[in-house]
Amino acid sequence: METTFDFEKPIADLQTQIEKVQQVAEKTKVDMNATVRELEEKLEITKQEIYNNMTGWQKVQMSRHPERPQTFDYIEMICDEFIELHGDRTVKDDKAIVGGFASIGGQSVMVIGHQKGKNTKERQYRNFGMANPEGYRKALRLMKMAEKFNKPVITLIDTMGAYPGIEAEERGQGEAIARNLLEMSILKVPVICIVIGEGASGGALGIGIGDRVYMMDNTWYSVISPESCSSILYRSWDQKEKAAESLKLTAKDMLGNGLIDGIIAEPLGGAHQNPSIAAQNVKDKILSDLTILQAKDTDTLIAERIDKFSKMGVVNE
Repeated sequence: METTFDFEKPIADLQTQIEKVQQVAEKTKVDMNATVRELEEKLEITKQEIYNNMTGWQKVQMSRHPERPQTFDYIEMICDEFIELHGDRTVKDDKAIVGGFASIGGQSVMVIGHQKGKNTKERQYRNFGMANPEGYRKALRLMKMAEKFNKPVITLIDTMGAYPGIEAEERGQGEAIARNLLEMSILKVPVICIVIGEGASGGALGIGIGDRVYMMDNTWYSVISPESCSSILYRSWDQKEKAAESLKLTAKDMLGNGLIDGIIAEPLGGAHQNPSIAAQNVKDKILSDLTILQAKDTDTLIAERIDKFSKMGVVNE
């Protein structure tokens, strides 16, 4: 395991033991298959125990894994073709949000998503996936183009939040996100939104209003990150684990509260363990939902979308 978190240490230790036993067997020519099998069985049991009982904070850590697939990875794995489109036609081309026309299983769609970057240089180029107003306006331009040509919209959400810099506020960050919420709620084509990593605050919501909203198993979706929540409530980041549990930000919590439509399974240990399986699960969900959504007339599609979000947070006493 190239990158391990604290809670994964028992798994990493067992993997190291297996490697050492195999090396000894190779050098001494002694049959140690029984020992290896015993350790592999113990490893599998340990993985099941750890990954099937992860806390909210551990899910947050997993969503940030440096090897976790990002938007371009999913596009490469699930799309037959992809043509990237650039710019908001007003300010510039925001690299934190990418998008363009694509073909998935013979179905033409518009794919839009956050792109964080895989290394330091790329993360700086992509602004760590934190979009400026022009990023959300680019996304809206692409959505309206998809509407013009009657193509479904697929959004892939993975951001720590919208960029909070002064220049972003000067160019209307809040208005850009609010405009997207309005326009996406009445878009005349099917919209499917999937949280593939982090789903933080308005930065995620800016491309997160859809007929179907899903979270991958090891992701989080919340108005604020655990660290920021802890710093506000406890004046320190030390309570981030407690904040993560209180925020109810995991996919299971969100589904239980009726805020998402479903959970997309990941390979045991996270999407980075077997990206192709994770991508196939995403692709299958998209294609199955498009069949259902495209059968509905426009008025029904919009009415159901608005009704779904209008019901959120309503309490009947």
